[in-house]
Amino acid sequence: MAELPYYIPVDEALNIVHSFPLPTRIEHVGLDHASGRVLATELKSNVNDPPFDNSSMDGFACSYDGQTVHDSYHVIGLVQAAKDEQTLDVKQGEAVRIMTGAPLPDGCNAIIPIEQTETIDETTVRFLNPPKTNFVRYKGENIKQGDVGLTKGTYLGPAQLGMCATMGYATVPVFERFRIGILSTGDELKPPGEPLAYGEIYESNSFGLASLVQWLGHESKRYPAVHDSKEALVGALDVAAAECDLILTSGGVSMGEFDHVRHVMEEQGDLKFWRVKIRPGSPPLFGFWKGTPIFGLPGNPVSSHVVFRMIVAPYVRSSLGSTQPIEQKARAKVRDIIKGTADCLTLRRVILKHTDEGYHAFQPKHQGSGNLDSLSAADGLTLLPPGHDPNIDEWIDVLVL
Repeated sequence: MAELPYYIPVDEALNIVHSFPLPTRIEHVGLDHASGRVLATELKSNVNDPPFDNSSMDGFACSYDGQTVHDSYHVIGLVQAAKDEQTLDVKQGEAVRIMTGAPLPDGCNAIIPIEQTETIDETTVRFLNPPKTNFVRYKGENIKQGDVGLTKGTYLGPAQLGMCATMGYATVPVFERFRIGILSTGDELKPPGEPLAYGEIYESNSFGLASLVQWLGHESKRYPAVHDSKEALVGALDVAAAECDLILTSGGVSMGEFDHVRHVMEEQGDLKFWRVKIRPGSPPLFGFWKGTPIFGLPGNPVSSHVVFRMIVAPYVRSSLGSTQPIEQKARAKVRDIIKGTADCLTLRRVILKHTDEGYHAFQPKHQGSGNLDSLSAADGLTLLPPGHDPNIDEWIDVLVL
């Protein structure tokens, strides 16, 4: 154990885990099932978009030299979207009634919206303002055929899925979701809904961690809570290692006699580090069990959540070469006394109020690492560097939840 990294800064822990990326697999899925997935290859556009010069407004198309506006225009035809190719050739003083998305006729370079015109008769119209060339959408203006529209590692949200369709893709190559197993440890843990005996508590960490895994876009598998014995833990880890790409344990990583996750990993696993300078959550470990990566997270619910966000989530994202779903950071003005710690990155739970000058951060709840109520009520987590106690009205960095 003495040769292992021990009680290390968060950045050092991240450097270690990033050196052991999860192996990835690729599958092709239809766009209806691609939301929240991560692109496994770059996508080049199959088409020009738009495929032809077209109008962005309902109105009239004409030739405009930037100066001359005629008293009236002779309307020589109508152009609609998705109709047969037009052969109109528009000359000076002539106009064509045009619908949004319709191809621009030959000789036209400008559009005037219909609401800025006055009809004189069935074939004559007057422009109340000069036409504008910026109402024309030019061929390939959005993307040209063969250009890269989305890069490998792109998180497919609503706009990105629309772009896939625009480029002509019905299916896209994405990374398979990781299967992440979750094991809570402790004799005192009982499934929610069952009656509690004296000394028992409801097991909650696996539900919170499973939700965090799903938020990342991956598949969670919760296992039954493991009793406080090395034999039970080894058996449960063997099952999870065979079925999952990554294992998360909750509890059993501190200094106690019954902290079996740490003991088993020291004796039988491949341990890479133990303890990180983060508060709450300082005793996590990382290593491998039977070749499967494993994070040993603290048993206190706030600690397990904080460590997941600060170490596990970046690890999973980086394995796919992605930065999404992103952890949004912001600046906030401190409005209550908030304590840092001497040697740890400190993540206090705060409520954020939006004001005209930006966020204000309040800390109305007890900050014990077992107080999940303070996390469920929080809007953000402070990112206080080691040794920093912010003053009232000081601006600090926060992680927005």
